[in-house]
Amino acid sequence: MTAFIGEIVGTALLIVFGAGVCANVNLKKSFAHNSGWIVITFGWGLGVAMAVYAVGQFSGAHLNPAVTLGLAFNGDFSWNDVPGYIVAQMIGAMIGSIIVYLHFLPHWKATEDPGTKLGVFSTGPAIPHYFSNLMSEIIGTFILVVGILSIGANTFTDGLNPFIVGFLIIAIGISLGGTTGYAINPARDLGPRIAHALLPIPGKGPSNWGYSWIPVLGPVLGGSFGGLFYKAVFTGNLTSSFWIVFGIMIVVLIIAFYADRQETISMKSKRLTA
Repeated sequence: MTAFIGEIVGTALLIVFGAGVCANVNLKKSFAHNSGWIVITFGWGLGVAMAVYAVGQFSGAHLNPAVTLGLAFNGDFSWNDVPGYIVAQMIGAMIGSIIVYLHFLPHWKATEDPGTKLGVFSTGPAIPHYFSNLMSEIIGTFILVVGILSIGANTFTDGLNPFIVGFLIIAIGISLGGTTGYAINPARDLGPRIAHALLPIPGKGPSNWGYSWIPVLGPVLGGSFGGLFYKAVFTGNLTSSFWIVFGIMIVVLIIAFYADRQETISMKSKRLTA
């Protein structure tokens, strides 16, 4: 198996487990309906562990463009391989979404709410707020990448690392995931969102493209800065890229803050004229 195929297969497995647990918990007529957030976080965490076990020997099992970028910025991965990995991860995420769609085929019609159906495929904010939503994704992905690099720096019993990474995913979800659904992975959100838009899901509604940039840009910034932060703080190798990415992150957050402010002003104006 090539690294490219490994990332496709691994990311597809990740989405089968992850989107699968979202479908199991949220779609009506499922025996797991309403079993809750803890079940979802464990489903995603164990899904990551299983996917890493499956393809780690072939590709390193990044399964996430933010992780790929973080490792490249940290110097642990070749920049020449970054585009191919990201393409493979997107393909795998879409394939995994299609498998979940087929597995739960009669449950889409049984579930009336379009938002619930979209939530199987992609994330959304508990409270829509560009600045805080973007910050949540940046923080969660920053912790993911720093956590993965920290785990890799320790010695475990052979074969235990993927399981520990799975528990890292669970920890992020339990502690930080309730604000945005913790995408922390651009492929995990964008690939399934595209699949949602294309698949013939009964009563599915829109794919919420207005929010889609946050679970892409937030993890890209958080993962990239996480790799550079680890390189600077843990290994003492501070580079100009650290300050460049940090500056870009601050600028993007400022733009998001002012976008929220303008939206608030616009909503107040509409109320006054109503």
